[in-house]
Amino acid sequence: MSVSHAQLKAFHAVAEQGSFTRAAQKLFLTQPAVSDQVRKLEERFGVLLFHRNKRSVQLTDLGERLLGVTQRLFACETEAVELLQDSRALHTGSLTLAVDAPVHVLPQVARFCQRYPGIQVKIETGNTDESLARLFSYQADLALLGRDVDDERLHCVPIRRDPMVAFVSHQHPWASRGSINLADLDDTPLVLREPGSVTRQTLEEEMQRAGLRIRPAIQVEGREAAREAVVVGIGVGVVSAAEFGADARVCALPIVDCQRHLTETLVCLREQRMRRVVATFLEMV
Repeated sequence: MSVSHAQLKAFHAVAEQGSFTRAAQKLFLTQPAVSDQVRKLEERFGVLLFHRNKRSVQLTDLGERLLGVTQRLFACETEAVELLQDSRALHTGSLTLAVDAPVHVLPQVARFCQRYPGIQVKIETGNTDESLARLFSYQADLALLGRDVDDERLHCVPIRRDPMVAFVSHQHPWASRGSINLADLDDTPLVLREPGSVTRQTLEEEMQRAGLRIRPAIQVEGREAAREAVVVGIGVGVVSAAEFGADARVCALPIVDCQRHLTETLVCLREQRMRRVVATFLEMV
């Protein structure tokens, strides 16, 4: 039994936009036309793809599974369009990067934008797990990960390797010190990132290896929130040395006996590594 491309396209747009109205705007169609395409798809196979109410639509379990298929389908369609158009010159198009820390790729992004001004570049931030999820769901072309990932589906390019540093506010008793040891962090109030953070995972592993205790003072989402919590004196923070940046409100303290380093790896789906826009950015990196 064949399936209509137009019906799948209508379903995909509604699923991504969460609304028949917004899907119609994206497809440059009327809302009744989009609704009719989705209804015909459901009737043809005797299935329900959306739970509908007056304010919103939600995917059914089957709809969620079909979305995974259409994401791959239309990613391939985008790749075909790029191939057939004047993409080798990179006059037009888009590039989406899902990154754990933009600082590691911003210089390359700046060079890329300068060289290819017609390409619209988008950076989405999140921890390593979130960035990887965006890549596998075809919501990003490249992902920057804070840990090594052994997955045959990925093409990986190591970017850098940096030590962890602690940081405190200038009012903290350690502010005048030049460095600390892991033992100094034993039972010390710590500002910790969310569980998916590689920095947090690495710190926990190092402390466990040394037989030391972690004492959470607060758990926050993201680096900026962690920095602000340290500034107001809630506890001691830990971050990659490359991500410490310049902030006069805090000072960095190297952890002299910390054995682990934090890595940054740029990855793409192996199946998409030869796409012109992806390959060009990887070559630049």
